[in-house]
Amino acid sequence: MNSVDQHKANLMRELNQVLKDAEELIKNSEQQAGDGFQSAKDKLEATLKNAKQEIHRIEEVVVQKTKDAAHATDTYVHDNPWKTAGIAAGVGLLVGLLIARNK
Repeated sequence: MNSVDQHKANLMRELNQVLKDAEELIKNSEQQAGDGFQSAKDKLEATLKNAKQEIHRIEEVVVQKTKDAAHATDTYVHDNPWKTAGIAAGVGLLVGLLIARNK
């Protein structure tokens, strides 16, 4: 997993935790009274619902893009096996040269 993917995963994990914490806060604040508090609570619940829907949508988009990229790579490799083998050999050669150079 590269650093961008790791940061995205961390962000999603933290957003989910914020949502859980906010839901818990709402549940624990049932005893509070007052119209202003109820209005703020209703607004927070609506915001949480929208945030959950958006996170779910983002996850679906990320999964679909990943599947599309994997399919495109698979198609390219099947359509161009010799090019793929040549590219892989070239990358392997470069990595080997860099490793040998650093020793």
